[in-house]
Amino acid sequence: MMLDIRDLSVVFSDRAEPFTAVDKFSLQMGAGEIVGIVGESGSGKSMTAHALMGLIRRSAVTVSGSAVFEGTDLLTLSRRELRQYQGRDLSIIFQEPMTSLNPTMRIGKQVEESLRIHGNLSAADRKAKALDAMALAGLSDPEAVYSQYPHQLSGGMRQRVMIAAALVLRPRLLIADEPTTALDVTIQAQILETLKDINRREGAAILFISHDLGVVKALCSRVVVMKQGKTVESGPVDEVFYHPREDYTKLLIASRPKRKKLRGGERDG
Repeated sequence: MMLDIRDLSVVFSDRAEPFTAVDKFSLQMGAGEIVGIVGESGSGKSMTAHALMGLIRRSAVTVSGSAVFEGTDLLTLSRRELRQYQGRDLSIIFQEPMTSLNPTMRIGKQVEESLRIHGNLSAADRKAKALDAMALAGLSDPEAVYSQYPHQLSGGMRQRVMIAAALVLRPRLLIADEPTTALDVTIQAQILETLKDINRREGAAILFISHDLGVVKALCSRVVVMKQGKTVESGPVDEVFYHPREDYTKLLIASRPKRKKLRGGERDG
């Protein structure tokens, strides 16, 4: 088993009453598996991902339980120890690349950042690996994009840059936190296909987080439904989608926007 999360809880105590953002969340993932976590805003799904990646830095928060990644409990590691895993073994793609990418830095240097942290490669070798990752992420002209700035790219291209940056060290687990939310349906479908291709070609496991159960259905084999920090329902994605047991899951399915069929070959640049 690649990842074994048991009773993960995240509690904030910097308010009048302690607030439990994640309440005893458990999940097991095998190597190469694609699993979704779905729920409305505030359900705890992104907080779960941030806890796994060690990105919760506020002093008035308690993270408990265990998250064993290939034999090591990530929740017991110091910040310095955890940095050895971040980017190299597990990596995260965020929802909005314009807030994650540095607007003053060329794309290539940002994709190479993990290579500078985790290795002693020459500038030429870093560039070669960055271009490979950009191609794998579906950027059609990596050499041109390498020298550009974020504002010169479309939203879909910026998201592919974020995927490339997450992939550059070929991590075994990729956490995708709402990576298609800000994109139109055409580009969204292209990004999902890119993630499927990465899973097939690289064997990377993917933990995919979304508020849209339909998007999760298009990508994942299993799904966990969260509400107010708790697991409401989980199982094979088709079973949960077509035969939901819980009213909350039924509500998520019913609230999905009706998607019009698309014509033509729109691309994201």
